[in-house]
Parts: sequence; C-alpha cells; structure tokens
Amino acid sequence: MEVPARGVAGVGDSAGGAAGAGGSRGGVPGESGFGSGAPGVRGSEAGGAGVSVTGVGVPVGEKPARGKKIAAAAVNQASVWNIANFLTMLRLFLVPGFVALMLADGGYDPAWRSLAWAAFAVAMITDLFDGHLARTYNLVTDFGKIADPIADKAIMGAALVCLSALGDLPWWVTAVILGRELGITLLRFLVIRYGVIPASRGGKLKTLTQGVAVGMYVLALTGWLATLRFWVMAAAVVLTVATGLDYVRQAIVLRRRGIAERRAALEETKA
Repeated sequence: MEVPARGVAGVGDSAGGAAGAGGSRGGVPGESGFGSGAPGVRGSEAGGAGVSVTGVGVPVGEKPARGKKIAAAAVNQASVWNIANFLTMLRLFLVPGFVALMLADGGYDPAWRSLAWAAFAVAMITDLFDGHLARTYNLVTDFGKIADPIADKAIMGAALVCLSALGDLPWWVTAVILGRELGITLLRFLVIRYGVIPASRGGKLKTLTQGVAVGMYVLALTGWLATLRFWVMAAAVVLTVATGLDYVRQAIVLRRRGIAERRAALEETKA
C-alpha cells in the first residue's frame, strides 16, 4: 500500500521561496534587496523525485496529473488583495501627490517641500517592506512582480524630474540616474534567457544613497546641510555609474557563458 505524501508540498514551496529571496516579487531581481526578485523555484521543481507536489493523495514516486498540478498552482497563488500589493499601490498613488506637493506655490515654499519630503519618505519606507512581506508570507503575485518595479522607478523619477525642473538639480544628473536605471532593467530582461544577474551590495548601497540624496534635495536645506547634500548626491552619481558598468560586465559574462553551455550541450547531443 502506497502512503500519500501529505504535507510534503510545504517543503517544496519553502525551498522555492528561499530561492526567490533575491527580490520582492519573484521577478527580475532589483538592487534594493527588497525589489524585483529572481524567480523562485516552485515546489514541483524543488521537491525532487519521490516527493508529492500537491501534498494530497499522490503516492510517493508518482507524478501528479496535469489537472492536479494546475489545481495546486491555483491554491498556491496568493490573492491580489494583500498587504504587500497594498503598499505597492500606495507608493504608486503617492507619486501624483508628491508631484503636486513639490510644485505647490511655485515649488519653493519650505512647508510644501517638507510635506513632499514626507510623501517621498513614506514611499521609500514602503519599498523596504512590501517585498519582505510578499516573500515572508507567500504573497507573491503576478501583479506585484510588475507593479513593484514600476512604483520604484516612478517615485524616484518623479522626484528627480521635479528637482531638475525647479532648478535644484542639474538635468544631466537626472539623465544619468534615470538612464542607468532604465538601461539596466532592460539589460536584465535581454539576458534573462541565459540567467539572472543577482543584486549586488553595491547596487543596494547605490539605492540607499540615491534615496538619501534625493530626500535631502527635496527638503529646503540651507547652510552646511545644503553643502552636505551636494556631496551625498555626488556619491550617488558615482555609485550609479560604477554599479551600472559592473552590471553590464556581468551581463556580458552571463551571455557568453550561456552561449558556451548551449553549444556544448548541442555538440554533446550530436555526438
């Protein structure tokens, strides 16, 4: 008599979640450590031979029927209406509010700028928590994979464009930062067929430095604080360029390795 492998599916799914911990929603990994993570290995891939992926009534050593796989996937799919997605949506809704506060009364009123900074700070804080919650409580959804990186780029891009439009930040700084962010995101998708470029510590430090620098520019600072923010932004620009070049190097290496492995596999098949 074969014994059903009850409860084993939980082990497989936990392994999948750990594999996807490089980012927030199981998509292409981001650099903040909380945003846009690498695809996690699902229970059907991590379980291995002799392990049930449905966890209900499938004997050890037997593969579940296709219909049961689909049912299991449906059960494991988190609801779109969860706290992680709520924080992501909050960040998206904060973008127009932030822009309105930044540009209120000509864009130079310290009170309005302080409120804009508060909105920016809330957006940055939610970025730290939504991905962590999604991974920890298995709240990863397709919506979150798409919306999370969009929200990240939207709030940072809005802040940079507003600062440059008001004359507080040179346009070339905004162009360098946004060009790098969009370029690296596109690069990740171009080489994803060969593998995933992992988030580096340099990328996480870059994200943190950018957030601090932009936040300081949003506030109407004067005196030595205004001088300090200039150097913080300079450090952010240097890290932006340096980490961008490093990701390009990693992408080239990953692509070459992937092509070499495919050729080797093709030659082995022919042999």
